[in-house]
Amino acid sequence: MKLQAATWMRRAAKLAELLPKSRLHPAVLDWTARRRARDPWFVALSGGVDSISLLLLVWLHWPEHREQLRVVHYNHRLRGRASDADERFCRELCRVLGVKLLVGHRGDRQRISNEAQARELRFAVIDRVMLRARSHTLWLGHQQNDVAETILMRLSRGSGTSGLAAPRPVQSMPNRRIHLRPLLNLQRSDIEQAMTAVRLPWREDTSNTGDDYFRNRIRRDVVPNWVEAAGRDALAGAALSRELLEEDDVALAQWTDRICAAMPSARLDLKALTDVPRAVVRRVLHTWLLKQTGMGVLSRQAFAQLLDSVITGENTRQSMGMHLFAVIRRQELYMEPNPAVSTKHRRR
Repeated sequence: MKLQAATWMRRAAKLAELLPKSRLHPAVLDWTARRRARDPWFVALSGGVDSISLLLLVWLHWPEHREQLRVVHYNHRLRGRASDADERFCRELCRVLGVKLLVGHRGDRQRISNEAQARELRFAVIDRVMLRARSHTLWLGHQQNDVAETILMRLSRGSGTSGLAAPRPVQSMPNRRIHLRPLLNLQRSDIEQAMTAVRLPWREDTSNTGDDYFRNRIRRDVVPNWVEAAGRDALAGAALSRELLEEDDVALAQWTDRICAAMPSARLDLKALTDVPRAVVRRVLHTWLLKQTGMGVLSRQAFAQLLDSVITGENTRQSMGMHLFAVIRRQELYMEPNPAVSTKHRRR
């Protein structure tokens, strides 16, 4: 379905009336109110209903930022002609809006066997184009269905508050990057109904209905039955739980930061953790371990064992892999090199 520019503009204006600024997430509105209009903004555009509505709403609700608005599309090339049609659709929309579009393509040698790999390739392209543009702001089209799906997926692997609080409306990333998700107040059906009411088109990704990826199976098989069994608006309930979990996670993070700020990087003073809740000690230990050089990947079981030792304060010498031992002596935790490995390296 190809629309004339005037038709796009007229119908998009009606979309902004159906989905006014007041329906977008307040944390995002607060963030944008405190930012300068000259900072470049990027919008991730797949061609699906969420990202199309996101681009139109950002373009309409923040007109002062149109000159600094950029769009990035990644063609995974997984659906042949359909993927290329997605790209053409995105190009046409950006032409109509007068917005610069940057497109990345999956290389012939780049394989995708799971959702994580697809996401990694997509964000590698996004990172490159944003770095070149000196942009730190990325808009993403996640909504309440994505919140429910993410919570269910992460529950299955035992995530804590940090993982269960995703996706966040305003998320601080490395390198001063900020991810914004203004649609988290809306459900997919709200967005589809609004787009349908104003007769605006979007692209459907048929791979989303398959069972190749875990999220697809959660979306197709679990969420509908879960919502029906709940007998209430379970998606809104999941979104509220996410908000509450984020509040708890921020509070725990602030408590952790205050403790870590007073700690030397080489040694962890366990006396300072007396009467501190286990949840905070867990975070302090995790933060401290990240600062230690030579640390490999620590299993969940090994971390839990070290956490128990930190809480009890008992003298301990625990292997952290080939090169290091974690040692607790006199209520202090520190790292000690493996003497066998050190001797072997000296002989070489």
